[in-house]
Amino acid sequence: MVFSSLYFLFLYLPIVLLVYYITPLKWRNPWLLVVNLVFYGWGEPVYILLMLFTIVLDYFAGIIVYRCKARGNDKGARWAVGISLGLNLAILFFFKYWVLMATTLQGFGIMVPTFELTLPIGISFYTFQTMTYPVDIYRGDAELPKNLVSFGTFVTLFPQLIAGPIIKYKELADQMNYRTHSPEQFASGVQVFTVGLAKKVLLANNIGKLWDSILALPADQLTVAGAWLGVVAFSLQLYFDFSGYSDMAVGLGRMLGFEFLRNFNYPYISKSVTEFWRRWHISLGSWFREYMYIPLGGNRVSKPRLYFNLFLVWAATGIWHGASWNFLIWGLYFAVLIILEKAFLGRLLEKLPAAVQHIYTLFLVLVSWAIFAVEDFSHMGVYLRSMFGMAPGGLTNDNVWYYFTSFLPMLIIAAVASTPLVTKLWKKLPVKAVKAALPVVLLAGLVFSTAYLVDATYNPFLYFRF
Repeated sequence: MVFSSLYFLFLYLPIVLLVYYITPLKWRNPWLLVVNLVFYGWGEPVYILLMLFTIVLDYFAGIIVYRCKARGNDKGARWAVGISLGLNLAILFFFKYWVLMATTLQGFGIMVPTFELTLPIGISFYTFQTMTYPVDIYRGDAELPKNLVSFGTFVTLFPQLIAGPIIKYKELADQMNYRTHSPEQFASGVQVFTVGLAKKVLLANNIGKLWDSILALPADQLTVAGAWLGVVAFSLQLYFDFSGYSDMAVGLGRMLGFEFLRNFNYPYISKSVTEFWRRWHISLGSWFREYMYIPLGGNRVSKPRLYFNLFLVWAATGIWHGASWNFLIWGLYFAVLIILEKAFLGRLLEKLPAAVQHIYTLFLVLVSWAIFAVEDFSHMGVYLRSMFGMAPGGLTNDNVWYYFTSFLPMLIIAAVASTPLVTKLWKKLPVKAVKAALPVVLLAGLVFSTAYLVDATYNPFLYFRF
């Protein structure tokens, strides 16, 4: 089940909220645990067992770590953390990467069964959340949950279950036991959710049709202009798809009394690649920084070791996104760029006009999205060569002009909406005008989004595969 579906909007969510608010406080977590599992099992009931195993594994690992630390048995605590991490990573590898490894080895003549595995939805997100819990207990950064139900509710919390933001237990522990509910908080949640829904349905879905049309073109019809038009469309689709879903998660959390951290902060206004990654998928960057980059030594090491650390972190970041070698290449691409910026390029950029810094960043980010989006290596090669002037179809053709003129209004709207401009203009309105206009704007967003979902057959969610 996805948030941008009629079943979720008009069946699942109303029932969840109604029962939640008429239920006594002590029973709200158990109710959430039940509906969380229903939400996840809607698409893949068989993998509920896998999720429950992960929950039980890390919950008891946390208890063992806590007790070992209390007795001064640091070795036992480290063993418990290591076993938890090992089992979690083994599960993630088997379900997400085994087929990739097997098919790669088969290409070298080594016959390995693939098992025809399907990827459990959201496994990359919830695995990262659960396996760091024993680590935080070991560090003394988190306390034990009240019970297994409380921890299970945290792991399975449906607003952020399948697409994040990635939340650490220590960030939500207090809210799992004690959280406030108010009409103002609920209204704020409805507002954020509706904005996210409109971003996903009205912007991402519509601009995604342009990307799909260009991606489907035969290689000999791909032009320079078409390749750039396509990757611009994909960059906007991906941003509004994922940030819209993150906004909906934050909004749903507020409706239930939770506060989640922001996951996007207008990344396309960045002036460097380093800044871009401070603004894009913030929770993922925070996770890798805290649990991989800093334990490797962070930036308090020699320059060669620093660059090696960055190389490892970005290789892991890339492959986290999917079981395909293009994601590893994409991660290493950013590793090289960020290493160069830390070495000398960042200082040079600061001396250039802001407009040049923006162009530099957007150019490199758009190239990265071509690597990210096109998994087939031969097609990726054609696409990248086309972006750099070696297109089989030449500079442009009538099809590109047709796509450009047809989608121009949507491109302009999406481009403007990806910047803080609309938010800044909205904040400058008089308070009375905002109070009068806000309900109308939100109702319009909900009505138009619903109308689209009623008629549409195109409603992908890009981060389901991650």
